[in-house]
Order: sequence, then C-alpha cells, then structure tokens
Amino acid sequence: MAAYTPNFPGSNSIVEESWLEGRAKGKAEAVLHILKARGIEISGSVRKRVTECTDLDALETWLDRSLSVARAEELFAEE
Repeated sequence: MAAYTPNFPGSNSIVEESWLEGRAKGKAEAVLHILKARGIEISGSVRKRVTECTDLDALETWLDRSLSVARAEELFAEE
C-alpha cells in the first residue's frame, strides 16, 4: 500500500499536525477494533499504549499484526 505524503504549505503547521493526529487516532482505533472483532482481550495497558501512540509507522505495524496475533501484547513484539 502506498503511503500518502501530504504537501501542506508551511510544513509543521497546526493544520498538518492536526491532520497527522487524526491519522494516528484512526489507525489506533482500527487496531483496537480488529482485536475486539477477533475476540482478543485488550488490557488497559495495551489500550493506552495504542491510543497514545502518534508514530504512524508503529501504528501501521500494529495494524498488520492485529490481524494475526493470539494476544494483544504480541502487537509489540521485537520492540
């Protein structure tokens, strides 16, 4: 999947920051939704770590892993 790289005028503007925060929030919600849909228990510490993460690359990795892990803690393997 190709990554979209925005080209906002005045990089690091409040608009760009808000856009990136929204993307991170959306990916975090997707990770948690997939785990829940698969019937995997999500501890408070896992939920907090996922929802507080702003690193889009980490969230993308966790999103991919959420499709196959047996336990939510396995999202963070090799970190």
